Amino acid sequence: MRRRRVIAGVAALLFAPRKFVAQQASAKIPRVGWIWLGRSARNPVAGFRQGLKEFGYIEGRNIVVEYRFGEGRRDRIADLVAELVERQPDVLVAIGDLTVRAVKSATTTIPIVGLAGDPVWLGLVASLARPGGNVTGVSMMQGLEGLTGKRVELLKDALPAATRIGLLFVPDNPTAVRSLAQAQEVAGRLGFVIRPFPVRSDEPEAVISAVAREGVDGVDIEPIQPFTSYPRETGELPVKYRVPAVSELRQIAENGGLLSYGWNAFDAMRRLAYFVDRILKGTKPADLPVEQATKLELVVNQKTAAALGLTIPPSILARADEVIE
Repeated sequence: MRRRRVIAGVAALLFAPRKFVAQQASAKIPRVGWIWLGRSARNPVAGFRQGLKEFGYIEGRNIVVEYRFGEGRRDRIADLVAELVERQPDVLVAIGDLTVRAVKSATTTIPIVGLAGDPVWLGLVASLARPGGNVTGVSMMQGLEGLTGKRVELLKDALPAATRIGLLFVPDNPTAVRSLAQAQEVAGRLGFVIRPFPVRSDEPEAVISAVAREGVDGVDIEPIQPFTSYPRETGELPVKYRVPAVSELRQIAENGGLLSYGWNAFDAMRRLAYFVDRILKGTKPADLPVEQATKLELVVNQKTAAALGLTIPPSILARADEVIE
């Protein structure tokens, strides 16, 4: 009896309808392309991988993710994007304004999950609620909520006597104009001067040392290259050159910057997995509203304050999510 059942089972497979066999053959592991301008040695993929795990995806088992890193070189992004698009993944994940724009320019058919500042202003989506097209993801709120202005105001609160605060920006970064406008609005209201410093070097020390020579009282380090690729090294420089710094990047404050205020990178990266999951299950990017990263953190480095002979006001310490002693 057992032998007849086995034979019957084999026969059922052999003579199964072609449609069923085709369906079985077409089942495949989904493939995701992931790209960031920064360095592979300092990459932010941990949050994304955690998010995938929460949705039941294990890399190499039921999903494949191909990672590409620009290593801080913007001239490499176009080639890396073209390489990923040619491989026709099921979803493309892009990190940062410049990268998301490059990916969007390269394909109108592959779904894109992006992490960008203000995707509406950047022309990536029609609106947050109804993205349209093939792009959705998470907004970092930089343009929407004026984070640059808030960081400059925090630095001024920490340095009441400051009259000149530098702002580091990349001239061709799409958000640079808005960031500078936010900072200048705050400066005009609080009575100090913003000194813009265009960043044209891939060496953080060359940039920070140049700012220090200008005699500013403090500096806002925007989340741009080369600082996003070298956050630890960048964090050590404000103490070395005695320039109090505020940044969106938590790692800069952890390693020597005076303050950081911005979105939680790990949490935002983790949330990108939600969009990947929905798209792999059939939802179109056009129908997935863009989310805003709402988890903001203020970190104060008291050790740096002591090294620079500064006293952080109690009002700032009371608001801090973390104080580094």
